[in-house]
This record gives sequence, C-alpha cells and structure tokens, in this order.
Amino acid sequence: MGSPTAERTAGSQPAAPEWYATDSELLPPVLRPYKENCKYLLSAEVSATGGLATARCEFAIPESCYIDDTGHLNAVEVNICYNQMMYYLVAKSVQEGLMPGFASWTMDDYWRHQLPDILIARFGSNFRRPINPRSFSGEMSFNSLTRRTPGGGDPMLLADTSYRYWDADGGRCDGEVTLAFVGVG
Repeated sequence: MGSPTAERTAGSQPAAPEWYATDSELLPPVLRPYKENCKYLLSAEVSATGGLATARCEFAIPESCYIDDTGHLNAVEVNICYNQMMYYLVAKSVQEGLMPGFASWTMDDYWRHQLPDILIARFGSNFRRPINPRSFSGEMSFNSLTRRTPGGGDPMLLADTSYRYWDADGGRCDGEVTLAFVGVG
C-alpha cells in the first residue's frame, strides 16, 4: 500500500482526509489504453472518506486528438479527461482498499475490467466559463457505490459520481456521471 500524507488541522478538529500523492508507477499503465496524443492526465491525488473516494487532478491538452483547435475545453475532451480521472481513481482505490465496493477486487481484476466492464450509463456536463485546455485542474468524486442484481441477472456496481474542472482564469465546467461496473461477479 502507498503512503498517504495526512493534512492535520489545529485544535480539536478531526484530521482532514489522507491524500495519496500521484503514483508514478500506477499512472502509466492506467493510461496505456490511450493513444500517446490522448494522454491528458498529468497527476492525480486521491483520498477517501466514508468508503467513497475523490481524485484531484492536473491536465494538459497540448493539441486536440480529433479536431482543429477550438481554443477551449470541449465536450469530447471533458469526457476523455473524466475517463482518465475515473480510471486512475478506481485503480488507486483498488490498490489501497479505499472503497468497500471494490474490496474483493485485486489489481488483476481491475486490469481485466478496465475497458470492457466499466460503462458510462449517463453523462451530463454544465459549461459555465471557457476553460483553457493547455493547463487546467479537475476533481472527481464517487458520491455512491451500490451493488445491484437487476432482474436476478449478474451482479453489477452502480456509481453516482460528480466532477468539475477549472483553470487559472476562472474557467469552469461541472457535471454528474452514472457508472455501471458490469461483469463483476
């Protein structure tokens, strides 16, 4: 397991959540499925509270992988960045045992499920102010993670998540995503 850094508050306040720094050995294999010009996630710190996890990330998109320069973060890039942030957050959560919903998973299970079994069931975005895609930050949180067996079929995990992006010039975007982890046994 990694070494979290604990942020402490003065007085009788409880300690803030522990944050795991970017795992430089984990990040490259998490991003392996992406083409070189689509690896936008640069760093990710992860914490967990109450059995749910959050990632704080840094991104850079030097050049769009599919369209001429729009001058701002667009919907396709928001989705790609969300996926990279989510894949890393789930991998780190499995590695560190941060979310009970993934308690039975090993890292081999994560690698086996990463592409075929993690599905976006619903994706929503709110663009508030244009974001500079060359340098911006993001945060993603699991708000719930529940095991379901729809219609007596194979079990699955459903997750309600939220995300937000921002840049140094006040650019803002946020949204909510429902994930389905299928084939989880």
